[in-house]
Amino acid sequence: MKNRENELTKKYIKDIKSADVWSVFRIIADFVKGFDELGNLGPTVTIFGSARTKRSDFYYKESEKLANMLASKGYNVMTGGGPGIMEAANKGAYENADVESIGLNIDLEHEQITNQYTTKNLSFDYFFSRKVMLVKYSVAYVIFPGGFGTLDELFEALTLVQTKKVIGVKIFVIGTDFYQPLLDFIEDKLLANNMIEKDDLEMIQLTDDIESVVSDIDVCLSTQLEVLEQVGLDKTEYYKSLSSLKK
Repeated sequence: MKNRENELTKKYIKDIKSADVWSVFRIIADFVKGFDELGNLGPTVTIFGSARTKRSDFYYKESEKLANMLASKGYNVMTGGGPGIMEAANKGAYENADVESIGLNIDLEHEQITNQYTTKNLSFDYFFSRKVMLVKYSVAYVIFPGGFGTLDELFEALTLVQTKKVIGVKIFVIGTDFYQPLLDFIEDKLLANNMIEKDDLEMIQLTDDIESVVSDIDVCLSTQLEVLEQVGLDKTEYYKSLSSLKK
């Protein structure tokens, strides 16, 4: 463990001492790799959740079940590529040969090992470039219970939807017992102090019903297609890939 910490410290020092121009090239490489590999995926759902969730856990099993249901309908499933909830989602999708089970990994002290259930696996140097790829090509985001990283992704998604940087994308939060206190805080503190609008609360769909999530994701896909049609992008390859499930 100590050697690993020393390696990470050295890497961090090297990064902050390196010339900015070289960092720019690494950032560009992250984005080029992501755009090139993921640009024509077709309908995709991103599933977030803890890397520390054990295989015997209820939410592990629910993540695997949801991913399998989505994959059987033709949706690709994308995760951070690690263990826990991510492994479960990739495993559920992996059982369907007609879709991609995608893992976008990053070098971390505890969660750096990619799970074995990915058909497409990419590794990123930077968190922010990886986060862009996790949300850019998805028609919906599903948030299972998790720690700081999962909460970071949840609030990143909320910010993107709130500021209209993404349109027609729904955020599904799985685990009412786990997340209800957080939603109570958002309503009792953020809304009560006029830091968000009442409509902002509607961005979050808190549920334990994964079958309803699958149905609502179909609605998300239809909304995405309508948006693309409205802005004249209905002749693009991206539109064609999304509309493949509607034929």
